Amino acid sequence: MGWISEQFNMYRDLGLDGYLGHWAGLVGVVWMYLLLFAVIFCETGLVVTPFLPGDSLLFAIGALIASGKTEMTLPIALLLLIVAAVGGDALNYSIGLALGPRVFRWENSWLLNKKHLLRTQEFYLEHGGKTIFLARFIPIIRTFAPFVAGIGRMPYRRFSVFNVTGGITWVSICLIAGYFFGNMTWVKAHFEAVVVVIILISVLPLVIEWILSRRRAARLRDQQPLLTALAESSGPARPDGQPEKPR
Repeated sequence: MGWISEQFNMYRDLGLDGYLGHWAGLVGVVWMYLLLFAVIFCETGLVVTPFLPGDSLLFAIGALIASGKTEMTLPIALLLLIVAAVGGDALNYSIGLALGPRVFRWENSWLLNKKHLLRTQEFYLEHGGKTIFLARFIPIIRTFAPFVAGIGRMPYRRFSVFNVTGGITWVSICLIAGYFFGNMTWVKAHFEAVVVVIILISVLPLVIEWILSRRRAARLRDQQPLLTALAESSGPARPDGQPEKPR
């Protein structure tokens, strides 16, 4: 407990980027790269580790590299952590794909009902791409989204496109933002608040998409009576599929 308390106090005093710099000096650059790779890979690749840091860690790594207090470089960090993020999602998808049919196989279960699996499949066929991409920017959700995509049997080629583009975008934005802004005095003094703002901005596209989808659904409901009236006024259809002409 004494060691844990010491580490917590060091983290509180140094901040996340300073704490990472401390460990980089202790274990060396290669082991630090491997450690960061493992954290990002597990945060995106295992449903049991959604508590691991993601956005804040990437931002802090960028700030640490920009400070010059480590031998780590931005290009290598970008490449390694993009691979970690993409590989983690791919593993998570594979686990969901393997477990889904085995777990959701009961017709009368409240939680593991087979109907839930079928609904999930329908959802990911229609909305899977933007879900995988946008989930990258939302903590916890990004850990479960690829797992559920696997359960829903989202086509792997389609999943891969949004997995790769989402992973590149997420890692690049967070790392580069930390690199250019992480060492500003105000940012260092309000690091936790900055991380919260990053998360809120990341969630914004999902909120906008949800609002737009609600509006589209409401517009369709409003148009339904008109479409029904037009269909009825056209009269019964002839065998060739054309509406029957009035006599």
